[in-house]
Amino acid sequence: MVTILKADGFRFIIFINDHEPAHVHVFGDGEAKINLVGKPELVWALKMSKANIRRVLRLTQVHQDLFLTRWRGIHG
Repeated sequence: MVTILKADGFRFIIFINDHEPAHVHVFGDGEAKINLVGKPELVWALKMSKANIRRVLRLTQVHQDLFLTRWRGIHG
């Protein structure tokens, strides 16, 4: 696993042996998985408040280009 970004108490991770479509896992107040293709979209969240889900979606949108670049660097 590779930590791509730490921001606002959240850690955004890409797993090295993960699968398409491109996505990040977010850990902090619970955890979440967010797709990166198109507009960032929540796949699932566990024990994460709705307010923090909105925060991580916003952060994902701001850093989407970085996340996609890193995804391609890891997964080709």
